[in-house]
Amino acid sequence: MSTRENSLASVTSDTLSSFSMRLRKMSTASALNINPISDSRVSRKFLQPNMASDWVERAAERVRRLDDWYGVVKRQLMIHQNAATGLFPCNLAKAPNEAHVRDSVYCAAAIWALSLAYRKQDDDQGRTYELGQSTVKCMRGILACWMQQADRVEQFKHSQSAKTALHSKFNIKTGAIVVGDGEYQHLQIDCVAQYVLFLVQMISSGLQIIYTTDEVNFVQNLVYYLERAYRTPDYGMWERGTKYNNGNSELHASSIGMAKAALEAINGFNVFGDSGASWSVIYVDVDAHNRNRTIFDSMLPRESNSKNTDCSLIPVVSWPAFALHDENLRQRTIDKAVRKLKGTSGMKRFLRDGYGTVVEDKSRKYYRPAEIKNFDGIECEWPLFFLYMIIDGIFKNDQEKVKQYMELVKPLLAFTPDGVIVPKYFYVPLDLVDAEKEKPGSQMREPSAEEDTGHLFLWGQAVYIISQLLFENLVHPAELDPIKRHLPAAARPRQSTRYSFFQGTANDLIVQIVLIAESVRLQQMLANYGILTQTPHEIEPIQVWSPNELTKAFSYLGINNKLGLTGRPLRPVGGLGTSKLYQVCGHIVVCFPLLFELSDFYLSQDMTYVIDDVKSDLAFLAKCWKLSGRPTFCMLIREENIRGPSTKEFLDLLAEFKGGQVGDIRVRLGRLQSLIPAACIENLDFLQSLIEDSECTFRHVEELKLGSSFKSLTEIPKVVPEEDIAINIEELKQLSSRDIVQKLHGFDNMHAQSQILGVLLEREGMEYRIDDSTIEQRLERLLRNSGRKKNWAVVRYCAALLGKLVDSLAPSITAILVRGKQVTIGVFGHEEDVIGKPMAPNQIKDIIYSKCMPYSISQAVLQQEIILCIGKFISTFPELFSGILKIRIGWMIEAMRLEIANLEGTELSLMALSPSEIKEVLLTVLGKYDRSIPKRAPLHKRQLDGALGRVPIDFYDRVWEILEKTPGGIKVAGYLLPQQPTLSDMTMYEMNFSLLVEQMLSKILDPAYRSVIVETLTVVSTILRRNPEIEFPAAVELDRIVHEAFEMFKRELVVHESKEKEDTTKDNMFVFYNTPPNARRGTMCYIVKAVLNTLLQGAIHTKEDDNCCVS
Repeated sequence: MSTRENSLASVTSDTLSSFSMRLRKMSTASALNINPISDSRVSRKFLQPNMASDWVERAAERVRRLDDWYGVVKRQLMIHQNAATGLFPCNLAKAPNEAHVRDSVYCAAAIWALSLAYRKQDDDQGRTYELGQSTVKCMRGILACWMQQADRVEQFKHSQSAKTALHSKFNIKTGAIVVGDGEYQHLQIDCVAQYVLFLVQMISSGLQIIYTTDEVNFVQNLVYYLERAYRTPDYGMWERGTKYNNGNSELHASSIGMAKAALEAINGFNVFGDSGASWSVIYVDVDAHNRNRTIFDSMLPRESNSKNTDCSLIPVVSWPAFALHDENLRQRTIDKAVRKLKGTSGMKRFLRDGYGTVVEDKSRKYYRPAEIKNFDGIECEWPLFFLYMIIDGIFKNDQEKVKQYMELVKPLLAFTPDGVIVPKYFYVPLDLVDAEKEKPGSQMREPSAEEDTGHLFLWGQAVYIISQLLFENLVHPAELDPIKRHLPAAARPRQSTRYSFFQGTANDLIVQIVLIAESVRLQQMLANYGILTQTPHEIEPIQVWSPNELTKAFSYLGINNKLGLTGRPLRPVGGLGTSKLYQVCGHIVVCFPLLFELSDFYLSQDMTYVIDDVKSDLAFLAKCWKLSGRPTFCMLIREENIRGPSTKEFLDLLAEFKGGQVGDIRVRLGRLQSLIPAACIENLDFLQSLIEDSECTFRHVEELKLGSSFKSLTEIPKVVPEEDIAINIEELKQLSSRDIVQKLHGFDNMHAQSQILGVLLEREGMEYRIDDSTIEQRLERLLRNSGRKKNWAVVRYCAALLGKLVDSLAPSITAILVRGKQVTIGVFGHEEDVIGKPMAPNQIKDIIYSKCMPYSISQAVLQQEIILCIGKFISTFPELFSGILKIRIGWMIEAMRLEIANLEGTELSLMALSPSEIKEVLLTVLGKYDRSIPKRAPLHKRQLDGALGRVPIDFYDRVWEILEKTPGGIKVAGYLLPQQPTLSDMTMYEMNFSLLVEQMLSKILDPAYRSVIVETLTVVSTILRRNPEIEFPAAVELDRIVHEAFEMFKRELVVHESKEKEDTTKDNMFVFYNTPPNARRGTMCYIVKAVLNTLLQGAIHTKEDDNCCVS
């Protein structure tokens, strides 16, 4: 018997006896799936004796191998499938009555793979059907378990809370709950996504899994469950969250990637298969998919904040998800996992993973602080990931890789009478732990107990079976991936032309632009400048919808009263969604972006900001459009858009449209009717019955009927600015509410009105009536009027009083977080709240308003502006944030205030600047225009660097090295960063360590002083690097070192510059801060002296027999 045959299970006696009988029945042609009558050339070749003999032998061998594998699948997998629920146990040894969704799906996938192999046989003895139905049984069993928890899906799609997550473990016999929310980490996004992905694959192969409309609606709601994976910290594939196993969740690239793959697969897919109707099609929010895609790409090759890499990424970037098609990034991700985690007996799940090790205390659910240090170097190695690498090699047609990992996995397998067994993991025995830690890879590991107990690791067995079916060419990779996810997006077959389809970005993508004027008067005026527009009346029967109407339409998708499901949450439709055309009950609908929505945040009232956003949106479409057809950008132009100082800039933009090029982006401006054939069109068939039954109605944009036409812009009323009138708030608060109202009637000035309304609001509330309107209504009117007159201080004040929240705030924060940053909210000099995990918009709103309103009312909305800008900049100009780990919004605003104050002859208030000017100042502070601004003074540079939180490139590594030499830790501003458990819990290159250092530095209240502390840590690190024998027996007191350096600086300043002593002994350190660090008698010189003095005073000890030299 060949080597390959030795790696397979033995054939059952009944299989052997049936084989010879079936072989006699089969003709050679039918064994080869060839019709000899229809192809005479094949018949002539078949008549050649040697060739015919070869074909017969190969056909017989294939039948024999299939029957072997049928026996293996029956004995190792199907025997454990519960007859009632169709589920598979996740732990045969310890919990035979518990089924996990992930393990069950992989078992179903292995059985399905074998059924695909049997489809090629003429006489399969009914096994294709048997295996297929076993697969269906399992997938429907999982669906039934989850449908019993439909209320959790409904809650989760609004809250993304672990308390309302779908369970991932069930009772194998009844499908009931087996582990409560507090006992087990059920929130595993990748688990739900994996189910959805395989559901699509299996239905595409011809299996019928979804039966009823109720099930269709539930699957649609599973899509909503997944759409916000990009901002949902979960517990990941290993069910433990962070690597510290302390009960905390975090964002996992593997979960986001699996969700992204599932959303791509199911978009526009009919879950009833080929016989489905229009109402059984599943829709995906293309903007949610894009956020998952961009954040997944930006996180790789890192898995999470606590895990630099993780083997869970392998099945995400390769089979089964194929979530990434950037080959360079895909290879970097796999190579990093292999380089860091590969061993002789498999691959570690992640570094310092204690699962299965002999030193892990299995009686405790969570680890203690610093406990993961015990697992360093003795992590268990899992053969499972060698199997994934084999499958990856087969899909990539990399024979060398397949051969390499087949040879690696072969000695790890156990050969038993029941077939080949894949051990779950290999561990280091207790008596070899010390030797392995001392010399990694030197000791032999032992397999887990699957071989001895016969309790299989079904996940591993399933993947092994799939890998061998592929290796033996019994099933082709294309059969295992019928929707062709392993191919580039453009090469995948399209399911239907009625629904949008992900096909990748075209190299020569053209963005279509249609201009809609709100009135004939505006249309005529623009025509005088050569700008051709259409009015809503001219494009009929095509309708123009606002994005809010589109949101309303999608809210009807997936509603099911029996299950208590309400459909899509009322989330705004993003720029990609509004760039599709929609077919709604025979009408074509075009939607303008949220940017032009009147009820939007006040940013749309700044035309320069809008123009910049239009250009950004076009660039975004050109970069992120992955759908079939061209994007169509609908620009709704109102008269207020062409009022004010930005009119010429606006007309220049329209002229660029006409020229066909906006920057590097190709555009095509035309009449809407002529753009339809090339557009991406989505059919909203689910609305048909609702509209026919009059259950829902939609409002479209109607043409405004205005007076006579304007001939030019000079005839349009201009905005006249007004000066602010100061109001004494304290005096106002002493008056009665009636007297305050009288004061309000006496002022026409908007600034005065806003201040008075603010006092009344604080005292009486929003519903207090003044004449015929409430305070809320008056504030809304004042907000609109001040926006038209470009009084931005009043705009921000009113918007904050009204509690306004900008759209896309949560995605902006998530975009910052996934790039390894943290965000803090709060006014400079006051308490801040750290956002380290993605949050829902309402949670962010609560933090912003609670932290800002008591100290600076307008900052409640200004901080939202800053977050929105940073979210865009960090994606477009990531280099601007180099060296900035914690983005403190209040401190950013302080940096901008300092920058404005530093400009000579400027008396502007930050609040009085327009949103576009705020954006420019922020870019200047971040260093976008470094070459065009004068060189900053040392004081100003230190203030900016400190306020931005910028540090040198290797700064955190240097702090780690200092901590290694300081048992007493590092102390600054009363905060102690301890050596232990910091060094035991973390690693030098871990993101969480850097964040811990930032937590220490955040205790410093003065930006310039923070910069000096960073310089001091750099000096201490340099001395330690040059003198590795030095150790600090006590805590390093950074404040004391800086204070001593400052004292020396003052003394020398008197001597060298003849300053009066009383002028240099003041408490402020401005002169010190304004001294260059590296100049002659610069600050660095004094800091070095202070460190050396500390050394000479005995605060730094050296090891015996070592000489200390500082150079």
